[in-house]
Amino acid sequence: MIRTRTVSILVNKISGDAFDAILTLPPKIIPDAKINSDGWWSFIGPYGKSKLKFFQNKSLGILDHEYVDEESSWNIPMRVIPNGEFSEIIITLKKPEQLSDLQFDQRISNLSNMMTSMKNYLES
Repeated sequence: MIRTRTVSILVNKISGDAFDAILTLPPKIIPDAKINSDGWWSFIGPYGKSKLKFFQNKSLGILDHEYVDEESSWNIPMRVIPNGEFSEIIITLKKPEQLSDLQFDQRISNLSNMMTSMKNYLES
């Protein structure tokens, strides 16, 4: 069985605004992030050269993305769900075959830190 982990945060921002803010997030939390003409964000991450691309549908709250670094590649479902004046941001990670269980657990820990940074930015 493939390991997965779902992480969610509640953000004090309406869903449309949260959605739009997430799309502009990479350079806010990753200083060297640059978007290319093909829609990929490129940057140096904790695991070397990395890239990220969103596949979006705002009306459905879909912000799926692909993330690739020098150790692994991920297809990540992400949803922005309205909750009154708030938004629930949900991300599900599936362990890539290239990573050991320990490496996956470390990535989940790093994701928790990134989600805190994301929440702080979205609410500022």
